Amino acid sequence: MLEAPNWTLRGDALILNGDGRLWRLSFDDPRLIPIEIEGLPPANNDHVLHPNGREIFVSTYDNWQIYLAPLRGGRAVQITGNAGPQGLRNFLHGVSPSGQELAFVGVQVDQSGGKETFASAEICLIAADGRNFRQLTNAGVPADGPEYSPDGQWIYFNTEQFSGHAQIARMRPDGSGVTRLTFSDTVDWFPHLSPDGKLALYLAYPENTRGHPADKRVKLRVVRDGDWMNACTAVELFGGQGTINVNSWSPDSHRFAYVAYPVTGNGGA
Repeated sequence: MLEAPNWTLRGDALILNGDGRLWRLSFDDPRLIPIEIEGLPPANNDHVLHPNGREIFVSTYDNWQIYLAPLRGGRAVQITGNAGPQGLRNFLHGVSPSGQELAFVGVQVDQSGGKETFASAEICLIAADGRNFRQLTNAGVPADGPEYSPDGQWIYFNTEQFSGHAQIARMRPDGSGVTRLTFSDTVDWFPHLSPDGKLALYLAYPENTRGHPADKRVKLRVVRDGDWMNACTAVELFGGQGTINVNSWSPDSHRFAYVAYPVTGNGGA
């Protein structure tokens, strides 16, 4: 299954993950072209282009680290693993406008009782060279989807700290100024700002959804000019995990890409 589209900076193709690999889908060619990357463990659906447009940061689900790889193929370089707590699982979501800093979800896993469970999920930052690890949130509840605003002044994310279910918030890159932006019964995930900063997109799960599962009836909601209280529904679809895990706005801010799951006759995917 293909997931999590990124739009190339030239606006001529989408980058997606599927079967542990990255794929390129050009708008003028219906064929999926695999991106041949050496030294990259199986990729998950957390990948973001470098602002230079020539490289891509990728999270993996084998060793749970973040890598930098050439977008046209080549050898990947591991970034995380030498800074921060031992055993931390790293899920990339945001790259600063300069490309010098990454925002990601750091997850500690509890393996007591013979079953893995997430002990914590906190918003963290690290320099693109793997140094200067910082943990921004300490709310003790799940937080996810951190992404920089186009001007780099804010990090947008979702958190359960306000009402016990995921809502959209933002904070400064130093962790200050945490502000709740959505006040809804829906379970709101993955805020993405358009490149021009005028629009935002997020995924709304039905009330009482736990986590960010696949195979749900969800809504993609659009915010105009920072008016989060009056977001409008742009698309209703069967999707969830993998639909818009990462920023999928076009470079001109006029369109966004998303993944909808096929529905079978019994209502499943």
